[in-house]
Amino acid sequence: MNKKELSERDICSKFITPAVVNAGWDLQKQIREEVTFTDGRIFVRKKLVSRGKKKRADYILYYKPNVPLALIEAKDNKHSVGSGMQQALEYGEILDIPFIYSSNGDAFIEHNRTVTEGVKEKEIALNEFPSPESLWKRYKEVKGITEEIEQTITQDFYFERGGKSPRYYQRVAINRTVEAIAKGKDRTLLVMATGTGKTYTAFQIIYRLWKARTKKRILFLADRNILVDQTMANDFRYFGDKMTKIKNRTADKAHEIYLALYQGISGTEDFQ
Repeated sequence: MNKKELSERDICSKFITPAVVNAGWDLQKQIREEVTFTDGRIFVRKKLVSRGKKKRADYILYYKPNVPLALIEAKDNKHSVGSGMQQALEYGEILDIPFIYSSNGDAFIEHNRTVTEGVKEKEIALNEFPSPESLWKRYKEVKGITEEIEQTITQDFYFERGGKSPRYYQRVAINRTVEAIAKGKDRTLLVMATGTGKTYTAFQIIYRLWKARTKKRILFLADRNILVDQTMANDFRYFGDKMTKIKNRTADKAHEIYLALYQGISGTEDFQ
């Protein structure tokens, strides 16, 4: 078999995927191929509107669902082993993935984004691709993640069959916020534009912290009654009887998730 005559997808199926699976990655649960994560930039030229090219990663490897550890960019064998690295690094930065790889089916080039000094890149053989456990261990050591912190940051996202799942930028926001709070950071500012799913992002952050018992009582504030009511009826509905709305500065301690107006806890007039 002449590798030079194989397509990129042939290189993936015959060499890269087997190497990753042989390293211990679960093909069904931890490996996703050809992952499109943006719809493409919108270009407006007078009355004409078009979209740019979608961004798509050849492989994303997950330690747990929505906790990606590695990204692989594949090229056919006419390219060098590191030809996909520049694109892979761009995707890795956007997706906040720590370990980046490029391969042409002969070997892998590994780039460790967690390293600030020393050797960041090295070539490894196909049969030396790291296991999920070894990459996770390296990540924990660099980030200073203890067993207690690990329990929180690996807490699953809320998912219901047929429901929505976080978009890539929401996942990044959720994971970074949960990790910061798990490490004891008391103040974290998360800024998101209108229409980017702030309430859903807040729900996933609250759900994971509450489910892991890192935070046993949580307060969600809004500036209008309709926003609180919509939140309780929609994104926060999972919390059910664990959730309550604070009125007139009175909170029922039998609940764990509290929603309120700024005015409702300050004692001023409610806003509609």
